[in-house]
Amino acid sequence: MARILGLDVGANTIGIAVSDETGTIAFPGQTIRRQEGWRRDMAAIRSLIVGREIGEIVVGFPLMMGGKRGVQTEKVDAFVLKLRNSVRIPIHLQDERLSTREAERVLAEADEARSDWKRVVDSVAACLILQAFLDRRRSSLPDTDSDSESDCDSEEANPGVSQQRILNPGSI
Repeated sequence: MARILGLDVGANTIGIAVSDETGTIAFPGQTIRRQEGWRRDMAAIRSLIVGREIGEIVVGFPLMMGGKRGVQTEKVDAFVLKLRNSVRIPIHLQDERLSTREAERVLAEADEARSDWKRVVDSVAACLILQAFLDRRRSSLPDTDSDSESDCDSEEANPGVSQQRILNPGSI
Protein backbone atom coordinates (compact mmCIF):
# COMPACT_ATOMS: atom_id res chain seq x y z
CA MET A 1 0.00 0.00 0.00
CA ALA A 2 1.31 3.49 -0.84
CA ARG A 3 1.90 6.10 1.81
CA ILE A 4 -0.21 9.25 2.16
CA LEU A 5 1.34 12.71 2.25
CA GLY A 6 -0.13 15.37 4.53
CA LEU A 7 0.42 19.08 3.83
CA ASP A 8 -0.16 22.13 6.03
CA VAL A 9 0.14 24.98 3.54
CA GLY A 10 1.05 28.38 4.93
CA ALA A 11 2.26 31.64 3.44
CA ASN A 12 5.93 30.98 4.25
CA THR A 13 6.14 27.23 4.83
CA ILE A 14 4.54 23.91 3.99
CA GLY A 15 4.46 21.44 6.86
CA ILE A 16 4.90 17.83 5.79
CA ALA A 17 3.66 14.57 7.32
CA VAL A 18 3.72 11.04 5.91
CA SER A 19 1.67 7.99 6.85
CA ASP A 20 3.00 4.51 7.40
CA GLU A 21 2.51 1.97 4.61
CA THR A 22 -0.79 0.78 6.09
CA GLY A 23 -2.34 4.26 6.24
CA THR A 24 -2.82 3.98 9.99
CA ILE A 25 -0.33 6.35 11.62
CA ALA A 26 0.91 9.80 10.55
CA PHE A 27 4.47 10.92 11.25
CA PRO A 28 5.69 14.53 11.14
CA GLY A 29 8.29 15.23 8.50
CA GLN A 30 10.18 18.24 7.32
CA THR A 31 9.04 21.77 6.61
CA ILE A 32 9.45 23.24 3.13
CA ARG A 33 10.41 26.92 3.04
CA ARG A 34 8.30 28.54 0.36
CA GLN A 35 9.70 30.95 -2.19
CA GLU A 36 7.94 33.22 -4.63
CA GLY A 37 6.21 31.33 -7.40
CA TRP A 38 5.00 27.75 -7.46
CA ARG A 39 7.80 25.93 -9.24
CA ARG A 40 9.97 25.13 -6.22
CA ASP A 41 7.00 24.07 -4.05
CA MET A 42 5.71 21.68 -6.72
CA ALA A 43 9.19 20.26 -7.41
CA ALA A 44 9.71 19.57 -3.69
CA ILE A 45 6.34 17.81 -3.43
CA ARG A 46 6.96 15.74 -6.57
CA SER A 47 10.31 14.70 -5.11
CA LEU A 48 8.59 13.57 -1.90
CA ILE A 49 6.01 11.61 -3.89
CA VAL A 50 8.70 9.65 -5.72
CA GLY A 51 11.09 9.27 -2.78
CA ARG A 52 8.46 8.18 -0.23
CA GLU A 53 6.23 6.18 -2.61
CA ILE A 54 3.24 8.45 -2.00
CA GLY A 55 -0.13 7.39 -3.45
CA GLU A 56 -2.39 10.18 -2.17
CA ILE A 57 -2.14 13.69 -0.75
CA VAL A 58 -4.17 15.31 2.04
CA VAL A 59 -4.09 19.11 2.19
CA GLY A 60 -5.27 20.99 5.27
CA PHE A 61 -8.17 23.25 4.30
CA PRO A 62 -8.31 26.34 6.55
CA LEU A 63 -11.97 27.13 6.98
CA MET A 64 -12.92 29.83 9.47
CA MET A 65 -14.39 28.76 12.81
CA GLY A 66 -17.94 29.18 11.50
CA GLY A 67 -17.13 26.99 8.49
CA LYS A 68 -16.88 29.88 6.04
CA ARG A 69 -14.06 30.54 3.60
CA GLY A 70 -11.50 33.24 4.29
CA VAL A 71 -8.43 34.73 2.65
CA GLN A 72 -6.20 31.78 3.59
CA THR A 73 -8.82 29.37 2.23
CA GLU A 74 -8.57 31.07 -1.15
CA LYS A 75 -4.75 30.84 -1.07
CA VAL A 76 -4.88 27.11 -0.29
CA ASP A 77 -7.49 26.68 -3.03
CA ALA A 78 -5.04 28.23 -5.54
CA PHE A 79 -2.25 26.00 -4.20
CA VAL A 80 -4.41 22.87 -4.64
CA LEU A 81 -5.25 23.85 -8.22
CA LYS A 82 -1.52 24.17 -9.01
CA LEU A 83 -0.86 20.88 -7.22
CA ARG A 84 -3.53 19.10 -9.28
CA ASN A 85 -1.73 20.28 -12.43
CA SER A 86 1.64 19.04 -11.08
CA VAL A 87 0.83 15.57 -9.79
CA ARG A 88 -1.37 12.72 -10.94
CA ILE A 89 -2.45 11.19 -7.65
CA PRO A 90 -5.63 11.77 -5.63
CA ILE A 91 -5.75 14.94 -3.52
CA HIS A 92 -8.11 15.24 -0.56
CA LEU A 93 -8.96 18.27 1.57
CA GLN A 94 -9.13 17.95 5.35
CA ASP A 95 -10.68 20.60 7.58
CA GLU A 96 -7.77 21.97 9.58
CA ARG A 97 -9.45 24.38 11.97
CA LEU A 98 -7.28 24.85 15.07
CA SER A 99 -4.56 22.44 13.85
CA THR A 100 -1.75 24.90 14.60
CA ARG A 101 -3.11 25.58 18.10
CA GLU A 102 -3.41 21.84 18.68
CA ALA A 103 0.17 21.38 17.41
CA GLU A 104 1.36 24.01 19.89
CA ARG A 105 -0.51 22.21 22.68
CA VAL A 106 1.13 18.90 21.71
CA LEU A 107 4.56 20.54 21.70
CA ALA A 108 3.92 22.11 25.12
CA GLU A 109 2.83 18.76 26.56
CA ALA A 110 5.94 17.15 25.11
CA ASP A 111 8.06 19.75 26.94
CA GLU A 112 9.52 21.03 23.68
CA ALA A 113 11.37 24.29 24.19
CA ARG A 114 9.35 27.21 22.82
CA SER A 115 12.41 28.27 20.84
CA ASP A 116 12.10 25.01 18.83
CA TRP A 117 8.37 25.35 18.11
CA LYS A 118 8.74 27.53 15.04
CA ARG A 119 10.95 24.91 13.43
CA VAL A 120 8.51 22.01 13.93
CA VAL A 121 4.99 23.40 14.46
CA ASP A 122 4.02 23.23 10.76
CA SER A 123 5.05 19.58 10.40
CA VAL A 124 3.25 18.69 13.65
CA ALA A 125 0.14 20.48 12.33
CA ALA A 126 0.47 18.51 9.05
CA CYS A 127 0.71 15.34 11.12
CA LEU A 128 -2.50 16.19 13.01
CA ILE A 129 -4.30 16.97 9.73
CA LEU A 130 -3.15 13.70 8.17
CA GLN A 131 -4.01 11.66 11.28
CA ALA A 132 -7.54 13.12 11.33
CA PHE A 133 -7.93 12.07 7.69
CA LEU A 134 -6.58 8.56 8.38
CA ASP A 135 -8.86 8.13 11.41
CA ARG A 136 -11.86 9.33 9.43
CA ARG A 137 -11.08 7.00 6.57
CA ARG A 138 -10.60 4.05 8.92
CA SER A 139 -13.89 4.79 10.71
CA SER A 140 -15.75 4.72 7.41
CA LEU A 141 -14.54 1.21 6.52
CA PRO A 142 -15.86 -1.28 5.32
CA ASP A 143 -17.95 1.06 3.15
CA THR A 144 -14.63 2.22 1.63
CA ASP A 145 -13.93 5.86 0.96
CA SER A 146 -17.14 6.87 -0.80
CA ASP A 147 -18.34 10.43 -1.17
CA SER A 148 -21.63 9.51 0.49
CA GLU A 149 -19.74 9.04 3.76
CA SER A 150 -18.02 12.43 3.67
CA ASP A 151 -18.73 15.98 4.70
CA CYS A 152 -18.94 17.50 1.21
CA ASP A 153 -19.53 21.15 0.58
CA SER A 154 -21.34 22.04 -2.61
CA GLU A 155 -19.60 23.45 -5.66
CA GLU A 156 -21.58 26.68 -5.19
CA ALA A 157 -20.25 27.15 -1.69
CA ASN A 158 -16.70 26.29 -2.70
CA PRO A 159 -15.92 27.26 -6.27
CA GLY A 160 -12.65 25.66 -7.32
CA VAL A 161 -12.99 22.74 -4.92
CA SER A 162 -15.87 20.97 -6.56
CA GLN A 163 -15.77 17.21 -6.20
CA GLN A 164 -13.10 17.53 -3.50
CA ARG A 165 -13.70 16.18 -0.06
CA ILE A 166 -13.51 18.57 2.85
CA LEU A 167 -13.43 16.35 5.87
CA ASN A 168 -14.38 17.84 9.19
CA PRO A 169 -13.02 16.04 12.24
CA GLY A 170 -15.91 17.42 14.27
CA SER A 171 -18.40 15.45 12.18
CA ILE A 172 -16.93 12.02 12.94
